[in-house]
Amino acid sequence: MQAEPLAPVAAPRAPLIPSAVNRAVDTFFYDNKIVRDFGIATVIWGIIGMAVGVLAAFELARPEVNMGTAYTTFGRIRPLHTNAVIFAFVGNGIFTGVYYSLQRLCKTRMFSDVLSKIHFWGWQLIILSAVATLPLGFTTSKEYAELEWPIDIAITLIWVVFGWNMFGTIARRRERHLYVGIWFYIATFLTVAVLHLVNSAEVPVSWLKSYSAYAGVQDALVQWWYGHNAVAFFLTTPYLGLMYWLWPRLYKTPLFSKKLATTHFWLGTLGILFYAIPMYWAGFTQGLMWKQFNAEGMLQYPNFLETVLQLVPMYYLRGIGGVLYLSGVFLLMYNLYKTAQAGTLLANEKAQAPALLPEAQDPHVQPGHWHRWLERRPFQLAVGATVAIAIGGAVEMIPTFLVKSNVPTIASVKPYRALELQGRDLYIREGCSNCHTQMVRPFRSETERYGEYSKAGEYVYDRPFLWGSKRTGPDLQRVGQKYPNSWHYNHMLDPTSMSPGSIMPPYPWLFENTIDYSTLPNKIRVLQGLNTPYPAGFDKLAVADAQAQARGIVAELKKEDIEVKSDKEIVALIAYLQRLGTDIKVKQ
Repeated sequence: MQAEPLAPVAAPRAPLIPSAVNRAVDTFFYDNKIVRDFGIATVIWGIIGMAVGVLAAFELARPEVNMGTAYTTFGRIRPLHTNAVIFAFVGNGIFTGVYYSLQRLCKTRMFSDVLSKIHFWGWQLIILSAVATLPLGFTTSKEYAELEWPIDIAITLIWVVFGWNMFGTIARRRERHLYVGIWFYIATFLTVAVLHLVNSAEVPVSWLKSYSAYAGVQDALVQWWYGHNAVAFFLTTPYLGLMYWLWPRLYKTPLFSKKLATTHFWLGTLGILFYAIPMYWAGFTQGLMWKQFNAEGMLQYPNFLETVLQLVPMYYLRGIGGVLYLSGVFLLMYNLYKTAQAGTLLANEKAQAPALLPEAQDPHVQPGHWHRWLERRPFQLAVGATVAIAIGGAVEMIPTFLVKSNVPTIASVKPYRALELQGRDLYIREGCSNCHTQMVRPFRSETERYGEYSKAGEYVYDRPFLWGSKRTGPDLQRVGQKYPNSWHYNHMLDPTSMSPGSIMPPYPWLFENTIDYSTLPNKIRVLQGLNTPYPAGFDKLAVADAQAQARGIVAELKKEDIEVKSDKEIVALIAYLQRLGTDIKVKQ
C-alpha cells in the first residue's frame, strides 16, 4: 500500500503590521519666533557682559577707572560680569539652541507658546534683577551663585517652566526614539535644578539678605560642587558658531558677510590670546615669586605687593584682549542684523510628519535592543540622570557632613561679636573675597608669609565661607591684630598711603555711611537657628554690644589723632578685620 504524500505545512504568517501608508500625516508649525527672541537676547547680553568685563579688567591695572563710585568697583562688578556672560549670554544661547532643535528632533511645536513666553521674559527679568542688585552690594558672595534668595526663588520657578515646556514637548513628539541631544537636554535640566536647589539653601534675614544653610568647610564643598558642575554644563556649547549656523536658517537667506565673520573669528582669537597668555604668565610669575627663598632661608619677596606690581603690565594686556574680543562681538551683531534685514523671519514654519503610532503597532519597536526601553522613555532617563547626580554629590559631601572628625571643633573658636558680624557683611557687600583669600595653605612659603596655616575648625561659624578663589591682594586669614586700627582706617581711605603702588581702590563711602543696625537682631536669631551658640536673648542685646565695641575702636583711633564717629561703617569693618585669625594663638 502506497502512502499518500503529506500536504506541505504552511509557514507561520508574519504578524500584521500597519504599513507606513496607513499612518496619518500631521501638519504643524515650528515656533521660530521664540528662537529669534532668545538669539537676540544672547547677542545683547553678550555685549553687555563683555563690556563689564573689559571695565573690570582695566580696573585691575588702574583702579581709578571705577570713577570713584561704590557701584563700579571691581569687587561689585566682577560677579555682574560673570553672571552676565554665563547666565545671560550663554544661558540665552542654550535656550536658543534647545528651542530650535527640540521641535525638529521631536517633530512637533513646543508644548506651550505661553510657557515659552513666560520662560523668555522671566529669564530676562532675572538677569535684570542681577544688574540691579549686584552693583548695590546685595550678594551671597558665592561665586556664580551670588544672587540673593528672592531671585533664587524666581530662578527655580522659571527653570520649572522651562522643564515643563520641554518635557511636555517630548511627551507629544512624533518621533519615538529620543535623539542623543535630548538626553543631554534632560540631564542638563535635572543637573542644574539639583545644583541650584542644594547650593542655594539659605535662611532669609531680610528682603535682600540671607545666611547660608551651610558653614565653613561644608559651605565651601557645596559651593564648588555647584560651581564646577554648573560651569561645565553652561559653558560647553560653541555659541557663536551656533548663531552663525542658526541665523541664516531662521531668515532663509545666506549670511550677510562671510568676510565679517572671518574678521570676527580672528579678532576673537587674538582677544583670547591677549587675555589668556598674560594671565598664564602672571600666574607663573606670581607663583614663583611667592615661593622664592633667598640664600639665608628667608622669603625673597616678603611684601605681597612686590608680586602684584610685576603683574600690572599683564593686566593691561588682559584689558586689551577684552577690547579685541568685544570688537568682534559688535561685528557679530552687525552681521546678524544685516542678515535678518535681508530676509524675513518665518515665525511659524510649516512641517509635516506621520502621527506616532501606539508602541504595540510601531514596526520600529520590534525587534529592539535591550536599551531601547531607556532610550525611548524620558521618565526613565530623568530618573537615571537624577540618581547619577545624587550619587556623585553624596560621595563628595557626606564625609564632611556626617563624619565629625573631618571638621574638628576648636574650643577657642567663638562666634563673631555683633559689630564684627556687621563688618563681615560689609566685607561681603564690597566683594572683598573677589581679590582676597582667607585660607593659609600648609606650605612653608605660605606660613612664612602669613602665619599659621588654616584649620577646618576655624570656619565653623562662617556663613558663607569666604575663602575666595584668587589672590589679587594678600591672604587675610591672619591679618587680625597684625596692624593697628589706624592702619586699616588709612588703608581703606587711601590704600597707597599704607601700601605704595597698591592697585586697590579707596572706599570713601565707608567713612560716610552709617551702620545699619535695623536687621542685626534678626541676624542673630537666624544664626541661632543655624546652631551658632549665641546666648539666649542675645538678639535683644546685640545692638548695644556692637555700639560698645565700636566706641572702644573709636577711642583707640583717637589716641592716634584720628577722629571718627562710632556709627560709621568703617568702624565695623575694622572690627571684623581685627578679629580674623585671632581665635588660634600660635607661639612664635
